[in-house]
Amino acid sequence: MRVLFFVEGFTDIRFLVGLSGICDLTVALPGRAYRSSGLMDRVAASGARLRVVEIEGGRAAYQVRSLAYLWRRAGEFDVVLAQEMLRGALNATVVGALRGVPVVTYMGISPIEYFRCRRERGQIGALTAWGGEAAIRTLMRVNGALASRALVMGPYLAGVAAPFSPRVAQGRYYGVDMTRFRPATADERLDVRRRLDLPRDRFLILLSSRISHEKDPETVLRAAALVRARGVDAVVLNLGGGHREFVALAGTLGLESPAEWVLARPAVHPMEGLADYYRAADVLAQGSLAEGLGLSPLEALACETPVVATAIGGMAAHLAPYAALTPRRDAGAMADALLRVATDPTQARADASRGREYVQRHWTRDAAFRELRAVLAEVVEERPAARAREEHA
Repeated sequence: MRVLFFVEGFTDIRFLVGLSGICDLTVALPGRAYRSSGLMDRVAASGARLRVVEIEGGRAAYQVRSLAYLWRRAGEFDVVLAQEMLRGALNATVVGALRGVPVVTYMGISPIEYFRCRRERGQIGALTAWGGEAAIRTLMRVNGALASRALVMGPYLAGVAAPFSPRVAQGRYYGVDMTRFRPATADERLDVRRRLDLPRDRFLILLSSRISHEKDPETVLRAAALVRARGVDAVVLNLGGGHREFVALAGTLGLESPAEWVLARPAVHPMEGLADYYRAADVLAQGSLAEGLGLSPLEALACETPVVATAIGGMAAHLAPYAALTPRRDAGAMADALLRVATDPTQARADASRGREYVQRHWTRDAAFRELRAVLAEVVEERPAARAREEHA
């Protein structure tokens, strides 16, 4: 299949590599973000067979230029895969409807819930919050009506998308590569920590997440501080693009001596070094105000690393039997869960082992792209039938 993946912002190298393996792939995306994020270098190093079209300009210019590009080139593809269900996808769904090219939107977040986090954090006022939410609902409704499928990551987001589209299908995004994300023995864990220059004899809490409005690093930091106050020599390590902001945030929360136990490093290549950080950690802590799926906890469980996470969104839907889920913004409850892992690591890893079995059954990389190909092929096969019905009518 000739597939155009139309990207509104940033996308993951794991998804691009996997997608390139199931189709003849062209990717159209914002040139500025492609270069500044490091994705361009990762694509070059990956050896993936794909063509990249860089569309320049800020938000408004990108919208206009991407619309022009789609109008000229959409007919060259069997199907367009559009990222999310918002403004970027609008160009794809409108052009697809006018040019007779099927479009599949792929939603990985809960847009309204994520946007509401901005208001909760005081980043926007009441009027902007009202107008923005109305715009998001309108975009989701239009895109849901025009797209051939509204593909979403997991059953929680299927429920989010259902009011806006009659044709919702579930996907697994890039899934979990079980050959990379695998358990480590106690000795291997020490070896990995030595190689990564991580503390060897301290309780290592990993926060593998960017610092953005829908995440809740504050609760993770406060919970870790409470664990330390109870006698556990805990450290928190953040991996992500906002690692400097994470360190700065720790200094604003009134925590005791954060410089001694708050660590941060830049984002690690997800297909090379990321798995070792999960394997080295004692526990993954995922604090969120809103969450569409939660692939980081699934990756941790694949490594049989215990998970403590907020009982919200997709994490509440998927992780309950295998992770310790705590109420939203409840640092005390998260501290209790972390302390249970620290005091009984054998039981915590036994729970995580059952989590690995769950990931193996439902979230593998191979299954993710096999099913994605099936959805795209199904949409392509429907295209001639739809045209025949139109001609007959």
